[in-house]
Amino acid sequence: MNAFFSPSPWTPEDRPLSLLTVTTLFPNAIRPQHGRFVATRLAKLLATGEATADVIAPVPWMPSWLRYAPAGRLDLVPRRTTLDGLEVHHPRYFVVPKAGMSLSPTTLYRSLKQCLAKLLAEGRRYDLIDAHYFYPDGVAAVRLGRHFGIPVVVTARGSDLNLIPEFSAPRRMIREAAARADGLVTVCQALKDKLVELGTPAEGVTVLRNGVDLDLFKPGDRSRVRRELGLTQRTLGSVGWLIERKGHHHVIRALASLPDTDLLIVGEGPERDSLERLAGSLGLTGRVRFLGTLTQQNLAAVYSALDALVLASSREGWANVLLESMACGTPVVASAIWGTPEVVTTPDAGVLMEKYDAEGIVDGVRRLFAKLPERAATRRHAEKFDWHDTTQGQLTLLRRVLAHRRACQLDPAEAIAATRAQSLRL
Repeated sequence: MNAFFSPSPWTPEDRPLSLLTVTTLFPNAIRPQHGRFVATRLAKLLATGEATADVIAPVPWMPSWLRYAPAGRLDLVPRRTTLDGLEVHHPRYFVVPKAGMSLSPTTLYRSLKQCLAKLLAEGRRYDLIDAHYFYPDGVAAVRLGRHFGIPVVVTARGSDLNLIPEFSAPRRMIREAAARADGLVTVCQALKDKLVELGTPAEGVTVLRNGVDLDLFKPGDRSRVRRELGLTQRTLGSVGWLIERKGHHHVIRALASLPDTDLLIVGEGPERDSLERLAGSLGLTGRVRFLGTLTQQNLAAVYSALDALVLASSREGWANVLLESMACGTPVVASAIWGTPEVVTTPDAGVLMEKYDAEGIVDGVRRLFAKLPERAATRRHAEKFDWHDTTQGQLTLLRRVLAHRRACQLDPAEAIAATRAQSLRL
């Protein structure tokens, strides 16, 4: 065990859990909405008073002469800051854009190791590492935990399992990390199935889906917002990073076959210019508006103003935008991929597309509006997905992991007694 850290015996009644959240998916000064779902899940956990946390959220480092446009000016992100009372550290790790995929876990691990060593030298102590996104984050976090003797729970969220394992070296590292992690979480059943397919025992994976903040995302003054936005006819929305796999181009193409319909696109990204050109080439410039990146509050207002949200992604783990839209009373048309069918389960929620292209969107929109649910019914569907169950499930898992780690440090008789006592408490 590393000399920096020697975990003390822990029982649930002693004190709150002390967590170190490790992820590259976390808001920062340049990309304030980046990884917002990770920050939200952590905030809901901390709100119980049963855990405290610091965050290490590394950002890519590249030579000053190289600007990687999709990431923005990450060199301006402060190395140490606070977010909603959380202490957040942003060390740099070396990245080779569009190459060097197999190097990222190593460069990320070295960055994490240096940062954590400083925190421990300051007197910080952590019961557990809470890592998000399996590759490279989870792989690096498991190495980090083994070096410092801290148990690690890894949460898989989407393309870290539904895309990256297609590459041989990352697949091998993901399988090794899964075997060595103390706990594994996926945000939907479909991702758990993928992890099992990669060789992980099913009983070792816990499904904890993302929730939705029902106080933030709720029906607003629909008429007022529509007036402010100048919406005069049926309006669809497409929300997400402007990249190919989000399918915004399919939604624009579908608009050509949906008369008397406008489209609002929320988000920024490298495909914005090409999407604007596409709208122009189809004669849709006046019907397609790009709103850029919005705060969560402004996004909630836009959801309330829409008649439907369209999610045409080719890959998603658990798409938070679906629940956010539904919580505002707006039904969805969505591609039936990965975790999405676990969200869109009733007609009150919306419809699933049968084809993942413009034709499929047109069909989905027509089916939705042929039998449009009441907005109150859509909101009630979203209310089934608040954060409570996820938060409680997370606490249960973390306690179980720590109880197991503690039991492994005791003699056999003490271990049996500790495990029995922990089972009674859970």
